[in-house]
Amino acid sequence: MEKLRVHDLMVPADKFPKISNRSSFYEALTALEIAQEKFLSGEAEQRILLVEDDDHKIVGKLSPVDLLRGLETSYSRVVAEKTLTRFGFSNIWKTLQEDYNLWGNPFHDLCRKAAKVQVKDFLKGPSEEQSVEADDPMAKCFHLFVMNRHDSLFVLEGEEIIGLLRFSDVYLEVTRVMKECNFESIL
Repeated sequence: MEKLRVHDLMVPADKFPKISNRSSFYEALTALEIAQEKFLSGEAEQRILLVEDDDHKIVGKLSPVDLLRGLETSYSRVVAEKTLTRFGFSNIWKTLQEDYNLWGNPFHDLCRKAAKVQVKDFLKGPSEEQSVEADDPMAKCFHLFVMNRHDSLFVLEGEEIIGLLRFSDVYLEVTRVMKECNFESIL
């Protein structure tokens, strides 16, 4: 595992279905549903949707959780939850939820909200804690997966997203290596 690099396990961006960042919420919902159906039927290898801008540059990825975030736009104003809860200040997070009225009316006028929202309005691009370079060692990825609980990491070449490193692929490789170990000789 020490010799493995990100590029050994990453999935190139051209292997993923894509959607425009100008797509509506409903179009994104439908595209995710289609990607899931194709994945489950074996017709497609991926169910993650990559999002591209007008120049066809990958600017992020879209998941069902991202769609929910898109319905509650106040999340873009709140960035402190992880830090506050990590240090035992969950009561402050609860106050923020109340102050920003997060999900105060989660399903009130859902269709109207969804019709107005475009993917670019809520898409979060790659953060430092969710990005790796193609030549990075797997140890860095293990740390990012475990500490941040991401299901995939953006693989960058400079500023450009060239693919994703999926946790599922890393886990399969770890289990393959572990099964090759002779545990009886160790015990």
